[in-house]
Formats: sequence, structure tokens, C-alpha cells
Amino acid sequence: MSYKVLVVDDEQSIVTLLKYNLEQAGYMVDVAYDGNEALSKLETFNPDLIVLDVMLPEKDGIEVCKTIRTEKNLVPILMLTAKDDEFDRVLGLELGADDYMTKPFSPREVVARVKAILRRSEMVQTANQDDTDEDIIIGSIRIRPDFFEVYKDDELLELTPKEFELLLYLIERQGRVMSREHMLNSVWNYEFAGDSRIVDVHVSHLRDKLEENPKQPTLIKTVRGLGYKLERPKD
Repeated sequence: MSYKVLVVDDEQSIVTLLKYNLEQAGYMVDVAYDGNEALSKLETFNPDLIVLDVMLPEKDGIEVCKTIRTEKNLVPILMLTAKDDEFDRVLGLELGADDYMTKPFSPREVVARVKAILRRSEMVQTANQDDTDEDIIIGSIRIRPDFFEVYKDDELLELTPKEFELLLYLIERQGRVMSREHMLNSVWNYEFAGDSRIVDVHVSHLRDKLEENPKQPTLIKTVRGLGYKLERPKD
């Protein structure tokens, strides 16, 4: 299977470099140079992954990401930013991006990151097709691993692939305190150079969707100075 990757950046040299290296790695590649063109190519090219720069003309990458997720499209998004600014990166993750990289970067690193994201996506899809796991019930939450679905009080929740993966990771280690570093290495499959904020963002997302009161969580709890753990709510 040849995956399709949409590269979105307004710098011709970066687009050319990424397109060449991704095609050498066996991917089908299309490109866009502004936000509006990216959204148009999303419909016509139907990519399996988007490499999306934050700083774009017409409509920036943050707005493009927001639009994609608002339309319930869960295509994986790898965001690029030239800024050494946590705000941009965290905001992108909060809006549903799966990953980010800071410029300058090596093309080989981008290809490796794309492979990792698509590999995880393929594993989830395969599990959805082949698994016969029973539903997991935790309080008012029902998880159907084989259908990639999570319900709260019988209402289907909209979780991103990364949020779903993180939830299953915590469920499998129920009651154990997991450090942010371990979660980064296990769920994201590589070091984030100490930037554990990505874990906090995704945990916050899960709490907003799963908890009755995200400010006083009963499901995903913070263990100060150590990390997080998932517990079954007390009856």
C-alpha cells in the first residue's frame, strides 16, 4: 500500500526537499502553498497524513488544523513551526494535531516521524478489523477497542487517534503511576527532548471528554511529581 502525504508549506525549497525525500521513501506526495489550497487538496487528494506548516498565507496552519478537526476529519497531522515558541506547538496539539517538529529539521527525521505516525495509524486500523476484544467498562465510560469507539453515558465521543491510543495505554496500566517520560516514549515512540507538555495537553483533552468535572478528575488522576494514573471511579 502506498500512503498519500500532503505537504503544506509556503517555502518552495522546503516543499521540494520534503516532496523528494518522501517520494524516495515510497509515498505519493501532493503539495500546497497556503491554507486554502491545503483544504482544497484535502478533498481532492484525500491524504493519509498531512505535513502542515504553522505560518502560511491566506489561512495559517492553526486555522487549517482547526477546520479539519471541526469537520470530524481525523487524518493525522504533523505540524511544522519555525518558532521556538511553546504557544504555537501547544495550541496546535490542543486543536488536534498529532505531532509537531521545529525548524530547522533534517528531511530524514521528517520521513522517520511520518513513518512512525502512519505505522501507529495502521496498527489501530488493523486492530479495529481483526480484534474481538470485549467492551471495556469503566464507570459511565464504555470503550470498544475493536471499533475504535468510546462512549460516555451511551453518547459517542469524538476522540482523535492519539487520544484513543493514550486512553488504551492508561487502561492497560490501570492503577499504575506512569511518568510523562515513559508515556512519551511508549505512546509517541520517541523522545520529545524533555517536552512533556504534549502529554499534559492530551491528558487534559481526555479529561474534558471523559470526566464529569475535569477540574476534579476521578478517572485520570495526577500524581504530583510523578505522572498520571487511571483509576476506576468509586461507586
